[in-house]
Amino acid sequence: PSFTESYCWPPIARGCDVVAISYQGNDPFIYIPPVLTFLQLKSCYKALPNKNGPLALILCPGWKKAELVFELLKTYERRSRRLHPILIILGQNKEAAESVKIQGCEIIVTTPCSLLRLFDHHGFLFCRLCHLVLDEIEVLFSDTAEQVFAILDYYKKAPKCEYSPQQIIAVGIHWNKHIARLIKEFMNDPYVVITAMEEASIYGNVQQVVQPCTDSERTAVLLKILDFTDNNVQKVLVFTDSVEEAEMVHKALKSDTVFALKFHKECKFNFKYILEQWTKKRHSGTHVVLVLTDDCMQPLGITDATCVIHFSFPSRRLFGQRLHSMSDNFSNGIKNSSVDQEYRKATSVILLTENSARHAPGILQYLHRAEAEIPPKLHEFTTKTLEAEEDKKFSRPLCAYLKTFGICKKRRVCQNRHRINLQIDVPQNIPDKITRTPGCVTILPLHIVHATNYFGRIVDKEKDQYTILAEEINEYFKKPSNKIAAKNVEKLAFYGLCEKTLFHRVQVLEISAKEEENVFFNVKVKYVDEGRTSQVQSYQLLHLPAMFQCLPPQAVEFIICRVKPIDNETEWNPEVTSYIHHKIKGKLHEAKIVHTLGNTVWVDPMVGIELLPDLKMSINEYSVRSEILATGLGTDNPEHITELQKL
Repeated sequence: PSFTESYCWPPIARGCDVVAISYQGNDPFIYIPPVLTFLQLKSCYKALPNKNGPLALILCPGWKKAELVFELLKTYERRSRRLHPILIILGQNKEAAESVKIQGCEIIVTTPCSLLRLFDHHGFLFCRLCHLVLDEIEVLFSDTAEQVFAILDYYKKAPKCEYSPQQIIAVGIHWNKHIARLIKEFMNDPYVVITAMEEASIYGNVQQVVQPCTDSERTAVLLKILDFTDNNVQKVLVFTDSVEEAEMVHKALKSDTVFALKFHKECKFNFKYILEQWTKKRHSGTHVVLVLTDDCMQPLGITDATCVIHFSFPSRRLFGQRLHSMSDNFSNGIKNSSVDQEYRKATSVILLTENSARHAPGILQYLHRAEAEIPPKLHEFTTKTLEAEEDKKFSRPLCAYLKTFGICKKRRVCQNRHRINLQIDVPQNIPDKITRTPGCVTILPLHIVHATNYFGRIVDKEKDQYTILAEEINEYFKKPSNKIAAKNVEKLAFYGLCEKTLFHRVQVLEISAKEEENVFFNVKVKYVDEGRTSQVQSYQLLHLPAMFQCLPPQAVEFIICRVKPIDNETEWNPEVTSYIHHKIKGKLHEAKIVHTLGNTVWVDPMVGIELLPDLKMSINEYSVRSEILATGLGTDNPEHITELQKL
């Protein structure tokens, strides 16, 4: 077991309620081995009613995580008795929920919304349930708190067998305010395991204070903070990031008659004296201040500080370590009934200057979770920092989530840009007459990325130039003498490529490093008239005459508007993508263009058409958006076009 697992596995395997918050809190391995271990003990479940229903239920924050957990269960179940786990992801169609069979299943992996849809048709789901696992608890609570508490209520109210185990396991990366309610109302004397110290400080009710100031004002602000009026004993640590800074701060405190100690790598002879002064019993109204550098935390081993002042701003890892210096004064976040709680309350003070502004988004996020008071200056710093980060992405592709759904939920960590770049976003591969007078066009989807995102061609009904070119290329390469292998393969150059019986125009995107013993090598190519990419061998590339390169690449990206996945998901379920793939690929569609940007066209609606050659007409067969909604896995997204227009 890892460090966190070594604390979590024993109580979970004993059937205890457990909350685990860790940097690795999104790893299902925190709970899978001990849960499987407990499920081997058949004797523990003898008293349960002889009905259908799972023994264990694992709630995940989305279909993708649920699939991962399910695959892990199938892998490790091979080493144990057969538990017949099943993965249940349900849309809004009632028929799908009614058709689910759970006979003999002992573990269900699902999402909160899917489970509630299932429960509407299978009311006995909780009658045998002994183990309820909440995976990525902070995500579950931030996205589906109402649904999670509804499930917890059902679990709590379900008839319980006196001798059967009852266990709730919650794991995650961050503490969430709803976890306190989870522990108080639904758990029985749980083990709370927190290996991320900054998260432990939220649980321990550490008061977080942000003091905005300029870099030159820090010393004056520090002296003001240390102007104690409290009669309680205060033990304060002032953290600096260098020996020079520590010396400067210590000198300023002494000159202001503050009793202060200092400790850094150049004054190791003071070690014993520092510890004696720090641990010395003090009378009410006396205080001790220690100025130190981060590398001295471990040797000193201080855990009873009442206040930590971040004179220099730390990294996330150092921030947690600094807060650990107050761990003796962390209150019990749940059993917070001690009379002297206020006396023991720990405080963390952050001096936020223009030099630490780059940390502002992270601080803001943390303070929101700590429910701390947030100064307006922090919002200002955050806005400026995010704008600066966005400026650095200006040459990156436009964010796919922004294009597909109108918003990007992970904007801060997303590597792509979220603004228009007029140099990149000028229309490409889109006929001039369409950009001048956008309206209805005929499109041919050839590469399906997901349910609402495709690559293909805009087809000219009167005279389609690509159809003519494709015929000429295939006619040309039919002659064996014209199939000339490319000698020097170059990046971004165009070549011919035979796939089955058809020849395509491709562009080289990447060339793998050549191995000395191999004459041939892998090449990543893009089919410029279809939009898909592929790995091929260099010897497969054919010389493409210039006359076949005159017509610009024809592949265009199409996005269906006003529809998104259900349940706040950010990615389409493979089931709906597969359905749409078989429905539309290679078939002509009529579509109305709403927006064009770069090589992307937004369409609403997009309608499948059936040609009736005898009558010289076509009929509308289906609307792609309506087909997606009919699967029950998609829902209306009315803000999509509005958000695009704002962009």
